[in-house]
Amino acid sequence: MADRIEINVPDSFRNLKGQFGGLFGIVIVVLLIWAGFSSVYTVPAESQGVVLRFGKYTDTVDPGLHFKMPFGIDQVSVVQVQRQLKQEFGFATQGATDRSQYSSSRREQSLERSMVTGDLNAATVEWIVQYRIQDPKQFLFEVRDPKDTLRDISESVMRTVVGDRTVDEVITVGRQEIAIEALRMMQTLVDRYELGLSIDLVQLQNVNPPDDVRPSFNEVNQAQQERENLINVANGEYNKVIPRAGGLANQAIQEAEGYALKRVNEAQGDVARFEAMLTEYVKAPEVTKRRIYLETMQEVVSGIEKKIVLDSDASSVLPLLQLTPNN
Repeated sequence: MADRIEINVPDSFRNLKGQFGGLFGIVIVVLLIWAGFSSVYTVPAESQGVVLRFGKYTDTVDPGLHFKMPFGIDQVSVVQVQRQLKQEFGFATQGATDRSQYSSSRREQSLERSMVTGDLNAATVEWIVQYRIQDPKQFLFEVRDPKDTLRDISESVMRTVVGDRTVDEVITVGRQEIAIEALRMMQTLVDRYELGLSIDLVQLQNVNPPDDVRPSFNEVNQAQQERENLINVANGEYNKVIPRAGGLANQAIQEAEGYALKRVNEAQGDVARFEAMLTEYVKAPEVTKRRIYLETMQEVVSGIEKKIVLDSDASSVLPLLQLTPNN
């Protein structure tokens, strides 16, 4: 029987093995904790999460608590889809946190607002664009810098729309039409380039002629306003006088027509009375003649206050008393 060989393991090696086993357990626990924390994420309200697995798009999730592959296998980019974003052109609001909201240099802002109208006049146009992120996937991956691209689109569209109109339309009556047309054209280009954005509002702010010609332009505007004011005053006087004259004319016409109708009726009555009298006269001429004479004398004498009867052979006037009715 062979002799047993005994190997003596040093105590330090045994201690090292025990320490290594304890360290391995700690690493396992840490990995489990890390896996638990890295597999859970929350998408805030008014946002959506874009999930990437090994850098490739896999899904878009809504707000709430979600699970993903741990250890960085899945990565989530949170995009605020309900937040109203804004870009300013030709000016800058202080305190903005979005780098793309306005141009940083005053020279760039001056170039943005300087435009040429369709009648080859210069104008300074300041405007804002309000938009939202509609498709997070397109916003993140289709275009390298969608916000700067939107700024370029907005400036190009605004110059095109302003260049199709006169300076008077741009500065006065055509501002609303310009904003509507610019919004339509911007949304068309945004959809074509797949920026994943939705244009909510295009609004013109300060629209003025250049500083060098502004005093002259203001004088022209003041003259036009005075002209419009005089026209309005004249129209007011016209509207006040003409209806009154028309009313007086209608009144005179109605009075004349009433008088004409009255005269015609009276004439027709006289004719009818004369014809009736003529009929009676033909039947009895002497009687009718005497009756007419007496009726006429009665009508004439009754209208005389003081009456004097004269004999044809009398040489003096004899006043007859008691011929008038007693008071």
